[in-house]
Amino acid sequence: MKAVGYRGPASPGDPAYLEDLHLSDPVPGPHDLRVRVRAVSVNPIDLKVRARRPATPDAPAVLGFDAAGVVESVGAEVTLFRPGDEVMYAGSVLRPGSNAALQCVDARIAGAKPAGLSFAEAASLPLTALTAHELFFDCLRLPRDAGPETVALVHGGGGGVARLAVQLLRTLTGATVVATSGSAASGERLRALGAHCVIDYRGDWRAQLKDAGLPAPAVVGSAFTDTHAWEQIGRCIAPFGRIGYIDDVTTLDVGVLKQKGLTLVGEGMFNRSTFAAPDLVRQHEILTEVAGLADAGRVQPIADTVLEGLSAATLAQAHRLQAKGAGKIVVDFGEEA
Repeated sequence: MKAVGYRGPASPGDPAYLEDLHLSDPVPGPHDLRVRVRAVSVNPIDLKVRARRPATPDAPAVLGFDAAGVVESVGAEVTLFRPGDEVMYAGSVLRPGSNAALQCVDARIAGAKPAGLSFAEAASLPLTALTAHELFFDCLRLPRDAGPETVALVHGGGGGVARLAVQLLRTLTGATVVATSGSAASGERLRALGAHCVIDYRGDWRAQLKDAGLPAPAVVGSAFTDTHAWEQIGRCIAPFGRIGYIDDVTTLDVGVLKQKGLTLVGEGMFNRSTFAAPDLVRQHEILTEVAGLADAGRVQPIADTVLEGLSAATLAQAHRLQAKGAGKIVVDFGEEA
């Protein structure tokens, strides 16, 4: 099969950074779907894994952690899907990725593709939707019946996860949704997606919330937990609140946790598949819900840039755009793969 991957260390400008490959077709295991991939998205994790994961000429690595495609065959124990079904998923960091014509993925972490979306639109959803959903409903335990007196704050409003979080919070709860932003354009986009209030992340969060007449947030989900954000979260969050983060934080002054009786939790979307969690099928359930919301027009896919074709040149371009912070980047393979 056709695929794109790499065979060893290389810098982003090196022709060997990503290469066109021809690999054997994957064979599905008992719980697997073998999917004909039609579109993928490129996320920050693609760049992180490319920098960290070793590969050799005899054992090339294939990236890709978001996909939409058509099921070609299923493993002996699969009951959730059958050949011909259109699916979307984020996959696993332990297995070959979606930058290939064919990919095997555990059926329990895949969901049906929204019928009303193209493959490219659907490929923009799984990783961000799963991360946002798990962050607020599993990690932060925000009740679905939360009312407007409960403030849920989303930090990092320009990113894909935050944009999905705003939509999911607005459509699945009655909570007051606050998002941080760094520009007027980003703020307007967040309001259009459902944020009740947008605050400037560079300023004083507590003062801005007070000016808006809002109580202290009960939960805060953070995508970019730098020193300023951490200080602002600690100052504005309600006592006994819950903080969740999705970025690769290494150092935090945790004194505020004890002072306010706070809970801090890290969300890793790949943890369920990496550690074979007993509730692995939870990701199938989340994606099923997201697909229904998308078909009902209550969740919008986010694709800031769409490129065409399964090739090393196209995916290298997508990596360069991702490195510049160009938003959600989708690569549409079309039917050629």
